[in-house]
Amino acid sequence: MTDVSSTHDNSRANAGLYVHIPFCRSKCAYCDFYSITDRSQVAGYLHALSREMEHYREFAPLFDTVYAGGGTPSCLDTRQLAELLHRVRKTFPIAPDAEITVEVNPGDVDTVFMRGLRDAGVNRVSIGVQSFDNHILKSLGRRHDGREGREAVDAARAAGFDNIGVDLIYGVPGQSHDLWQQTMETALGFNPEHLSCYELTLEDGTPFHRRIERGELSLPGEEEAYRFFSMTSAFLEQRGYTHYEVSNFARDCTLISRHNHKYWDHTACLGLGPAAHSFKGTRRWWNHRSLELYERDVVSGRAPVAGEEDLSAEELRLEALYFGFRTKRGIHGLEFRERYGIDLFREKGPALRCLRDEGLVTLDDEYLAPTRRGLALADRLCLL
Repeated sequence: MTDVSSTHDNSRANAGLYVHIPFCRSKCAYCDFYSITDRSQVAGYLHALSREMEHYREFAPLFDTVYAGGGTPSCLDTRQLAELLHRVRKTFPIAPDAEITVEVNPGDVDTVFMRGLRDAGVNRVSIGVQSFDNHILKSLGRRHDGREGREAVDAARAAGFDNIGVDLIYGVPGQSHDLWQQTMETALGFNPEHLSCYELTLEDGTPFHRRIERGELSLPGEEEAYRFFSMTSAFLEQRGYTHYEVSNFARDCTLISRHNHKYWDHTACLGLGPAAHSFKGTRRWWNHRSLELYERDVVSGRAPVAGEEDLSAEELRLEALYFGFRTKRGIHGLEFRERYGIDLFREKGPALRCLRDEGLVTLDDEYLAPTRRGLALADRLCLL
């Protein structure tokens, strides 16, 4: 295989490892992540995955996060997941205190399953609840109901997990503010360590998008979407959660998603499996969005890379602004200057002061951080 990971890593932080599990029992109407429903191909995929791991054995001196996402990792049984994680530890240097996360679907799990994950060394689960309302779940095409969502969180706690993330979606057609608040209240009743609250966004080609195009459904407008966003932020912060990234809330600063944070500060991350993305130094590459092409290349001794790019200094700076404006921590001027070679406060001073006067950012000595409304408009702020 051709090694595309040998560029210089400009971060001193430990690397992150992402493993894409490309299987789902059924496809949700809004989802554009790569997955297939033919689970007869699991064995072939796991074999190819082991081959890809061997290729990247020297990727980094140490990994301190491992994240299995999808797709639906809980489509695999606990024996398969345990074997996968055993292979990960055998191939890569994994820190003893590594954060090891597995995404699960409520319809797949019970206490026995969750205990199996614990026994395999998983210490964090991300549960794709999305809603506790049966009507909303049906409209999203989810295969679990509200009762199963509640039982999944209970099962994780009963199995001994003390780092549980719950994923929720707002802005769904027909979802009122009151119903959304009830959803958050229900989630808070489990005292989860982490909440991800995503605005429903639709990609071309998904069933939900086609229904929008036909006029059968409509999404909230910009102002209504901001009302959902600001309501979510205020409500959860009042309940003691830190709104540390546009869509993410943690009960304590030590409970943020350590793995996801690596994506936001250009830390080296290795992505394995079809459609997975990797980054190291100035290089980003991504695998085939096809299990067939992925397996073909791996079995033939080639890296299953569909595309790659070498980011220029300006592109890295723009990405750093984009990610920085999406996090409550924001951007530290000195760190930014040392890493990306530009003095934001000097070169962008007038623009930054305009953003401050509009109530979108705060300027505090060397720190530039988005306000709540700034977080809602983060994608635009990076264009200053």
